[in-house]
Amino acid sequence: MDTAIYTPQYLRKNNPRIFRLIAQAGDVEELRGQLIDFTFSMEQKALEEASHEDASFAARIRDCGIVLRIILKQSSELAADFSILQVLWDIGHNVPRPELTPAFYADLYHLLLGVLGQGPRASLDVVHLAAISASGRKAALIRSRQLDNLWNEVDQRMDAFPTGLGLEAVARRRQRREKILAVLGGTIEDWHNWHWHIRHIIRDLAALEKMVTLSPSQRLAIKAAREQKLPFGITPYYLSLMDDESNRRDTAIRAQVLPPMSYVREVAAITDTSCMDFMGEEDTSPCDLITRRYPAICILKPYNACPQICVYCQRNWEIDDVMASGAFAGMERIDEAIAWIHDHPAIHEVLITGGDPLAMGNDALAAILARVAKVPTVERIRIGSRTLVTMPMRITEGLVALLGQYRVPGRREVVVMTHIQHPYEITPETAAAVNRLRLHGIPVYNQLVYTYYASKRFEAAALRRQLRLIGVDPYYTFNTKGKDETLAYRVPIARLLQEQQEESRLLPGLARTDEAVFNVPRQGKNYLRDRGYRNLLTILPNGSRMYEFHSWEKKVSREASTFITTDVPLLDYLERLSKDGESVSDYETIWYYF
Repeated sequence: MDTAIYTPQYLRKNNPRIFRLIAQAGDVEELRGQLIDFTFSMEQKALEEASHEDASFAARIRDCGIVLRIILKQSSELAADFSILQVLWDIGHNVPRPELTPAFYADLYHLLLGVLGQGPRASLDVVHLAAISASGRKAALIRSRQLDNLWNEVDQRMDAFPTGLGLEAVARRRQRREKILAVLGGTIEDWHNWHWHIRHIIRDLAALEKMVTLSPSQRLAIKAAREQKLPFGITPYYLSLMDDESNRRDTAIRAQVLPPMSYVREVAAITDTSCMDFMGEEDTSPCDLITRRYPAICILKPYNACPQICVYCQRNWEIDDVMASGAFAGMERIDEAIAWIHDHPAIHEVLITGGDPLAMGNDALAAILARVAKVPTVERIRIGSRTLVTMPMRITEGLVALLGQYRVPGRREVVVMTHIQHPYEITPETAAAVNRLRLHGIPVYNQLVYTYYASKRFEAAALRRQLRLIGVDPYYTFNTKGKDETLAYRVPIARLLQEQQEESRLLPGLARTDEAVFNVPRQGKNYLRDRGYRNLLTILPNGSRMYEFHSWEKKVSREASTFITTDVPLLDYLERLSKDGESVSDYETIWYYF
């Protein structure tokens, strides 16, 4: 991928109409008005010629015009402390701007192309869904053939992401299991006992290398993480999901728990861990162990550890280690938190999370559930747990019977919220665990974190499709948090929007019921499908888009605050995909999602 083409000269050469306006303007403020008028005129022309123009390009002119006008606002320039208007003026007058990167020029170039109704088309649409001049049954048959061809390509693309349910994957994992049991001195009976997995969590590099082959970079990062005493651990079961040799098939599995060196360095340099509280939970905790961002639901955190740690964990700032001693809050503090819930009858739903509450034993969990269930206003209890993936043998008949006893049809629902990240994590064991829950009337919902390792074309769609087949409902797809230490996992917002509209949209409705969201610190979820809740303020010199997000409170509050954040440069993301063997041409409409 040649990123060097994106220069001021390239921008001028390929946008002559824009730069004629720049040459004609008397000063920067006159140019502002001329550019705004130009965007409106392009939109008007597209509307007048709608019957002759490709409708998608008319929409692109509109969308890019709206974005450019917001960028040109003086309020946007003040918020960003950066002016693209000044950049355009300087480029048009040959004033050097050495701080501007190819990623900046690439994004601005495509934005200006979009204002003109130009730029790449969606590859799948162009090949398969052409205009039909016929009518009636003939038109229906033509349309049906087009849809067959389209779905055939979708199928082929999803097949590139194997699940853990295939015969070959099951055989590989069986061999991996035998190897791990031999090293740990366990039996097949031990393997099916979740307590055994807890006792044998792999925490150090030497033990890990006896059971799986690591790349040099993985080895160095884990060594550094342990030296810095960063939380690290993998259950024997989850380790069995890694292939003997690192390959693209298990990349997402490894990325979940093997920290990159960039993460280790960033976290090791932090002295005040409260700065890692990206979501500002300390500001939304009215009582110990409670987080509340919405009117009718709160989070209860009785247990502050997990059987293993996801590298990009939202709460890495308050988790000391895998299954750390003292992780259980104690019943006295838990009782105080539940008393707070009782005193706030607006709370109708409680999400019990942490940490992973299913890392606790049944007795402790039963005591907590009994207390929460006694709160008369609570009509839904959610359990947030990743044990269906990290340790599915935890979902015993005893556990599901315990959860099921607090279901009262028409009065109280009990739900499990899980986090299955990739099709290769879905195994017969996970499918059986989900089935046990559902047989007791307990639905399971999935929350996908849209990291780089789930962001290839149709990768997330393949996951949602398979989730439905094992009985899990896709619920949310979270944009990755903008945390410095997890930069290796972050994906541009534009890519998630592109995935939702060009890939997820092609699935049947029940397989794509999830909602794409951006979590606004201290406020909560911002639905990305609604452009009215965010503005693209500018493109920064390094190519990062700067967004202003509005709170969900915007429609119900007179003084709802906003949150400003920067994104991953689109060109950097595409370049990374290219290095990983992806065809960048498959993603080239990404520039037109804002």
